[in-house]
Amino acid sequence: MSEAARALATQFDDLEQQHDAATLGMWIFLVTEIMFFGGLFAGYAVYRSIYPQAFAAGSRLCEIALGAINTAVLISSSLTMALAVRAAQVGRRRTVVVLLFATMLLGTAFLGIKFVEYGHKYAEHLIPGSGFAYAGPYAQQVQLFVCFYFAMTGLHALHMVIGIGLLAVMAVLAARGRFSPAHYSPLEVAGLYWHFVDLVWIFLFPLLYLVDLHK
Repeated sequence: MSEAARALATQFDDLEQQHDAATLGMWIFLVTEIMFFGGLFAGYAVYRSIYPQAFAAGSRLCEIALGAINTAVLISSSLTMALAVRAAQVGRRRTVVVLLFATMLLGTAFLGIKFVEYGHKYAEHLIPGSGFAYAGPYAQQVQLFVCFYFAMTGLHALHMVIGIGLLAVMAVLAARGRFSPAHYSPLEVAGLYWHFVDLVWIFLFPLLYLVDLHK
């Protein structure tokens, strides 16, 4: 039995139908994720419009350099992910594995930089709760900004961890020769998830880090 035949699930007529169903399923899942993040974005937008000075002050507490580096890291990871899918389409198994590991490495680097930034916030007592300390005006509203910061970036980091785990599974499958030019839909679907997580950060970076950039 060929690899393509083994990859075909019994409920589908052919691999093309299976690929279309998997892609549609992932897009439906991503729509639910958009609604999930959309609630946070909507809440952030409402409170930012109510407390613009406080949110600008809170944004100045973010480390733009680290955020910019992480943006470049994630854009690079989207490139390696897209190249991994392309390598699978042309049957370059070893290249797929290498590119997936590169994507996971970049994702891990993103998380490492983010936790360094979290560590700075902890050391400066900028963690929401009873220990929060801010000497400037609008302290309570700045703490609200910090709450949004940790909720949004923390949820994004969780999605990154899930994505890295998913790519690790894809790398194992690729190393075992489970993908071919005729069957690469699991890898492509994993890539859609990874690109979505990267896109969320593209919105988070200006929303959180660049509020007060014009001043």
